[in-house]
Amino acid sequence: MIGKLLGWLRNRQEPAPVPDALWQSVVLARPFLAALSDDEQGRLRRLAEDFLAEKEFTAAGGLRLSDEICVSIAAQGCLPILKLGLDYYRGWIGVIVYADEFIIPRSVEDEFGVVHEYQELASGEAWDGGPLLISWRDAQMAGSGYNVVIHEFAHKLDMLNGEANGVPPLPAEISRSQWQRVLQASYEDFCTRVDAAEAGGQETLFDPYASENPGEFFAVMSEVFFETPTLLQAEYPALYTQFASFYRQDPAARRLVSGGLQ
Repeated sequence: MIGKLLGWLRNRQEPAPVPDALWQSVVLARPFLAALSDDEQGRLRRLAEDFLAEKEFTAAGGLRLSDEICVSIAAQGCLPILKLGLDYYRGWIGVIVYADEFIIPRSVEDEFGVVHEYQELASGEAWDGGPLLISWRDAQMAGSGYNVVIHEFAHKLDMLNGEANGVPPLPAEISRSQWQRVLQASYEDFCTRVDAAEAGGQETLFDPYASENPGEFFAVMSEVFFETPTLLQAEYPALYTQFASFYRQDPAARRLVSGGLQ
């Protein structure tokens, strides 16, 4: 099933207003969106409408696409670019939404030049220059520090200037060398914590998948930045400050004003 959006936006090529009831249901179901100020929610809504008009949604894995699914993904996906603008999502069109986790074929070449092929179960995937894939089941888990939508959209930002290595296109006022130093130090510290937790049979505060590589660390910590910002601020204050500068948002302050959500 393919379309710009179902029902009220079917076959539209220009932005159309998201119905009030639909927008409110999407926002109120997700505390990190409900915490936005009225001005921020208005800006996010316009961005989501523009996003919906520009991108093409496809359902897969037996999913029946709905307005709620499309608006939910658009709203969460546009949160990272709230102050950056839709141009940060240039160069790709498709959003493929699966009912559940999906299989992605992989291949890797070993040190002897032998290519090994295998299949990997995934909840999300961002392809450089290609579509963005999302598991709707996982997308519905948003709100407690795990957000597959924000994760994959963060990868799209990271890919704007090449491979997903944790260094997105930075504005002139942010030092690339400083960004890399803080990111690397935070990443190495987290990897140490993951190793210690695994050795002791314990869990880490944040998703251990962030220890895979700096690109995954950036994406996972972007989830944390928007969903549980005070935790990131407490654990990695320098990283939080850099994220706040890049995204031009301060979710920790937003949360405190809106009731101290963690």
